[in-house]
Amino acid sequence: MRTAAIGIGSNSLRMLLAEISGGELHRLKRYREGMRTFAALDENGNIVPEMIVLACQKVGEFVAQARQAGAETVHIFATSAIRDAKNQTEFIERLERAVQLPVEVCPGELEARLSYIGATGKGPSGLIDIGGGSTEIAMGKGMNVREAVSLQLGAVRLFRSHPIVDAATAEKALEAARQLVRPAAARFQTQETLQWVGVGGTFTLAAALAQQIPWNEKEKIHQYVLSRSKVREILMMLAPMPVEERLLLPSMQPNRADIAAHGMAILLACMEELALETITVSEYGNLEGYLKVKYLS
Repeated sequence: MRTAAIGIGSNSLRMLLAEISGGELHRLKRYREGMRTFAALDENGNIVPEMIVLACQKVGEFVAQARQAGAETVHIFATSAIRDAKNQTEFIERLERAVQLPVEVCPGELEARLSYIGATGKGPSGLIDIGGGSTEIAMGKGMNVREAVSLQLGAVRLFRSHPIVDAATAEKALEAARQLVRPAAARFQTQETLQWVGVGGTFTLAAALAQQIPWNEKEKIHQYVLSRSKVREILMMLAPMPVEERLLLPSMQPNRADIAAHGMAILLACMEELALETITVSEYGNLEGYLKVKYLS
């Protein structure tokens, strides 16, 4: 059967069109739309009306595309920004009325599990998923997730609290991220050798910048092995650069330029606190995990 999963993230709206056959998930096409849902939270923690209207429009367009592509079922779930929103109920009700489909809000730990299941293989693995509003860390083997945590630490969230304009402010943001990761890191100490995988826009940007290639060359980004030293180098390169200069980099995703250094600070903090020298970048994540849990578990 053909199905689609739509994920409303804190920094982007994404959809995966897939075929479920022979007990496996076959990816057909991925869709992405920049949509800063987390940045649309006002000082009271409410999603502003304009973003609700935009979300209804963009999700509706994705649903129409999925159906035109032959999807028999379409699933919609939301993550950190909608989890945090004080007016979550209003947002969900208006979106469900607009698209005539149920919308699920994923708790943080479930989001971590979905990303893990979607991005890792059959062997012992670890997973880091850096989003706009939260960071998820998980470990396990195959479909069995042994540990999963969601941290209130995301690229947009850190951007709001710790401006980065030079090396000194980058170090301050890095230390703030470390302090949030450190208590959770103890849960992921193991004697097993884990294959660590990273998902999310920060990872794909880091892989593009490390190779000095355009950000949309997915075949060179997927499975790229990123070193901790290279992440630090990228962070310190981006820290003093104005957004206008970052936008001139061929590797830079246009809607990520302002938060790029903050994402790198979180990535470096995770690698340092988890004692990771390298991590493998994956284009897969919670969309695949959602469909695997729905149809293959």
